[in-house]
Amino acid sequence: MIFPPSYIHLAAPPFPYFLECDRTVYQPGDQHPSRKAMGKFDLILVEQGCLYLGEEHKQWAVPAGHSLLLLPDRYHYPARPCEVTTSFIWVHFHTVGEWAEAEGEPVYADRDAHFRQFLTYPYTIRMPQFGPLPDPFERSGQAELLLQLNRVRRSGAVWQQQRIFEEMLRMMDQVQQDTAGSHAVEIAEQTEAYIRNHYAEPLTNALLSEELHFHYNYLARCMKRVYGLTPMEYLTDYRLEQAKLLLLKTELSVGGIAERAGFESAAYFSRRFTGKVGISPLRYRKRYSR
Repeated sequence: MIFPPSYIHLAAPPFPYFLECDRTVYQPGDQHPSRKAMGKFDLILVEQGCLYLGEEHKQWAVPAGHSLLLLPDRYHYPARPCEVTTSFIWVHFHTVGEWAEAEGEPVYADRDAHFRQFLTYPYTIRMPQFGPLPDPFERSGQAELLLQLNRVRRSGAVWQQQRIFEEMLRMMDQVQQDTAGSHAVEIAEQTEAYIRNHYAEPLTNALLSEELHFHYNYLARCMKRVYGLTPMEYLTDYRLEQAKLLLLKTELSVGGIAERAGFESAAYFSRRFTGKVGISPLRYRKRYSR
């Protein structure tokens, strides 16, 4: 049975962190052990032969040059024994951030809850659960480098292993973002940059469309796809974050902060701030003042 492509979406920060890795070689007749709810992700990179694995109701034949990501809360089992000598590298990792499985568009974390916890908005790392390894990944030799570091003192290897592991994730994520629509990513990032550079100015749908040379509906689709927000939603959030900084770092009045952050009036700013943060601007300033 052929399953539709499935993607694993990981919110960052916090970035997933590396746990351990090794190489396993199976001879004909050997098979992968059954496991239930391991509590960690298991990234399998097949180098030679073919590995037959199942997860809940799904089953895959994973040939050389392909990867499979087994999920931490699922039941995994051998679909059938190996037919030829099969070699693969496995990488265990974990994340304390949100993650989700989906078949299509990116799945976004709760941005407000994420910001309150990590003081920044999430980026969605997108990985295929099963598929061919991207050419840059195979050429990089990153997985082999991870294995070599197993022979180094832990104090010397831990930083390098995490760095290499994050680079592996970056390459796999970048290919998915590009495949999903590099033009949409490019337009969304251009829109984001324009908003950040002009947030204090009066910005409208028509102005964004004129300055970026695309219909606003298209800009909104791209932003929604990449960031989970329309341009105007992103603008309001960004203005509120700048207002927070001004409340903490300056003695400006609420009216002065509203004007500098691009809000049309102090009353409107106070309403939006209270609705978003849960307390008024003055109470927010007092909470963090000595």
